[in-house]
Amino acid sequence: MQYIDVVIDNKSNNTDTFYTYRAPDEVTVGARLTVPFATRKKPVDAYCIRTGVEPRISESRIKDIADCIPERSLSEEMIRTAVWMRKRYGTKYIDAVKMFTVGGKKEVTRKIDASAPQDPMFELSPEQRSAADKICGAVKASEFKAFLIKGVTNSGKTEVYMRAAEQALAMNRTVIVLLPEIALSEQVRRRFAARFGEDSVATLHSRLSTSARLREWLRIRRGEARIIVGARTSVFAPAENIGAIIIDEEHESTFKSDHNPKYDTIDIAYKRASAHNAVLVLGSATPSIVSYYRANTGVYELIRMDHRIGDSVMPELDIVDMRKELIAGNTSVLSNRLAGEIDHALARKEQVILFLNRRGYSTQILCPDCGYRMTCPDCGITLTYHKSVGGAVCHYCGRRFDIPDVCPDCGSKFIKYVGAGTEKVEETVRMLWPDANVSRFDLDTATSADDSGRVIEDFQAGRTDILVGTQILAKGLDFRNVGLVGVINADVSLNIPDYRSSERTYQLITQVAGRAGRAGGSSKVLIQTYDPDSDVIREAAEGDYDSFYEAELLHRNIMNYPPYSDIIAVGLISESAEEAMKYAEGFRSRLTSLRDAPEGSSVLRPRLDERKTDGKYRAGFLIKAPQGSRAGYIREYMEFRDRLIDSKSDCFIEIDVNPYSTF
Repeated sequence: MQYIDVVIDNKSNNTDTFYTYRAPDEVTVGARLTVPFATRKKPVDAYCIRTGVEPRISESRIKDIADCIPERSLSEEMIRTAVWMRKRYGTKYIDAVKMFTVGGKKEVTRKIDASAPQDPMFELSPEQRSAADKICGAVKASEFKAFLIKGVTNSGKTEVYMRAAEQALAMNRTVIVLLPEIALSEQVRRRFAARFGEDSVATLHSRLSTSARLREWLRIRRGEARIIVGARTSVFAPAENIGAIIIDEEHESTFKSDHNPKYDTIDIAYKRASAHNAVLVLGSATPSIVSYYRANTGVYELIRMDHRIGDSVMPELDIVDMRKELIAGNTSVLSNRLAGEIDHALARKEQVILFLNRRGYSTQILCPDCGYRMTCPDCGITLTYHKSVGGAVCHYCGRRFDIPDVCPDCGSKFIKYVGAGTEKVEETVRMLWPDANVSRFDLDTATSADDSGRVIEDFQAGRTDILVGTQILAKGLDFRNVGLVGVINADVSLNIPDYRSSERTYQLITQVAGRAGRAGGSSKVLIQTYDPDSDVIREAAEGDYDSFYEAELLHRNIMNYPPYSDIIAVGLISESAEEAMKYAEGFRSRLTSLRDAPEGSSVLRPRLDERKTDGKYRAGFLIKAPQGSRAGYIREYMEFRDRLIDSKSDCFIEIDVNPYSTF
């Protein structure tokens, strides 16, 4: 017998620590157990964190474990990664551990499509061959190495990924392939299955049923499936002997979790790849500023793929000044130039993509007489009018509200709808081109994986002439007959209050433009903007990533933003606004009085969030922690959190490291 430390599967913050039990010698780190706990009548689930420990309490007080469940156990590497997550992000032990686990008791039968087409091997271009040789060489050498492929859209990055997977499989190793969206991951899963066989490929994502997710998890854990394709949670796949982890469209914000536990997928992938002496491959036409900085400073090896494959050519990009359209009397969401190009594209039997990163019909509902603006009473943010549901919707909490007949403040009957979303663009397009097949692709229409797949399949098969959508369209989808892309309002993402707004704007324009011209021949991209002199929009139109990167990096250096620092968002949540602010001020005061505060750090003043979540108030502030110093701030957070727990305060504290929404 031996003594082991476990973490208990319990939601309470009070149990976020290790508990010592007596267990048979064959119990190893990662074992899933059931153990007697507190006054519970039935044993509870637990996971072994350490073995062979020296008891810290009297041996007479130590209980025996109740049972071990080998088929649902984890590996030592998974446990080490979970413990590392606690130190890096301030998560609870059990929250990190459970990212590697799955629920359910019964797995469903898996149906295999024997008629699925085979994916042939393609002759590689010189750039593809060079990239594949470098990556496959590292896989073959079982050498931990991180690569960043900066490859223009349709440069053939996916085929390079498949060659890396082929090398890993030849060595009996596993491969994890991560995509930014579930809809996109299913498309790529089918391609890997066509190349390597359905039995070799598994998928993990949140839209699977509990039983289907258990089935896939067990297939991976048993080593039956050696290629895992999925969205960000697939980085926690229970795979062993990993040979390669591939993250496509690595710049996408969806790789950062904004729900507890909050983590960065690329961080987790880097940690797991290093533990397995595996290769990490990041790919994007528009790498994140942080990733490109790491490539330029030697953390990643940079691979450039600057040319499209086959007959595919880059589209012609042009800027349309919407100020001139207004002067000319055109108040439509479509410029006269874009409308004319749509006519030409349809006449040539080419497909059209219209991109606007705003869903709904109108973005504001207001009273022109008194200035009243309709907002969510719980969240405090502006409501969006959705014509399809006949009401106003909060895009933060999802609640729907009826539109008032008169202004609640002044009684005016002139309620006005301002701004445009994809729903309004779709209506306008249907009215102007009644004979065209028009579809919309956004979070309102793509409510399930089946819905998403149907929209994509119809467009790929040519059954849809014009596709209107949000940023989902910009995430690596491969359409062969797109002759025209229209960016309806490029200013939308440029004007959000976030230090990444310029980066996001450049990426969105470039990525959605990359859907055009993939099958060869000429194609066009029109970028509508009210700020045609913007450097970011001009650089995106010219495809000048390096100039954009240099200017953005200089700005971030001056402002002490990532990659020169880590931004830590701190939130104090309470039923009382006064309590939330009191604790926020108290924690900030503690941080600013630290004697060993790192040079160059700054702790901003707290402010109260106008939004309420679940009826509670949130006060928050930001910490700019110079590179290498965030661990100290996370320790302070965990100590402050423990004090709140010990004092039985009703105030809750949370942090988010490098969030995509800073407040």
